[in-house]
Amino acid sequence: MKIRTVLPIVAAVALVGVVAAGCSSGDDSESSNESGSSTTKMQETEMSEETVVDVAVSNEDFSTLVSAVQKAGLAETLAGEGPFTVFAPTNEAFAKIPPDQLQAILDDPELLQSVLTYHVLPANVQSSDLQPQQSPATVQGATVDVKVGADGATINGCKIVKTDIKASNGVIHVIDCVLVPPR
Repeated sequence: MKIRTVLPIVAAVALVGVVAAGCSSGDDSESSNESGSSTTKMQETEMSEETVVDVAVSNEDFSTLVSAVQKAGLAETLAGEGPFTVFAPTNEAFAKIPPDQLQAILDDPELLQSVLTYHVLPANVQSSDLQPQQSPATVQGATVDVKVGADGATINGCKIVKTDIKASNGVIHVIDCVLVPPR
């Protein structure tokens, strides 16, 4: 199989797993930040025997992401060896997309795969590895802009609300919006 075909699949599978890992911990709570928006806090867990996909599937906060990964045919790839870093949007993050735009993404297999693989880095990147200004390449091929400051970290302006959710094949960082790749 060509690398160009395999990488998006691997990225999507990683994304699902990361999302699942972030949602499977038992101490979830919600709080408001200074801007008044709600953020999900999830307890960090020890290294999981579950893949990023398994972790995502086990948490209902990632049901939209899991459905998208399955629809794109990326679940098996993301359940692979990895390592993957998945920036996983919650259901609340997907709800910020206008319904007609979200449906257009879901109905276009190529666009859906591009959006999902844009959330995945082909490496295990812990939050402590994030630098104040960096632009790592995603599995999709384009780069993302990571910024780290006193208020935490962002990726393309999306706030990273939970970090370092470990899975057997990578790590998940939960984000508060859906990343859209450049066209």
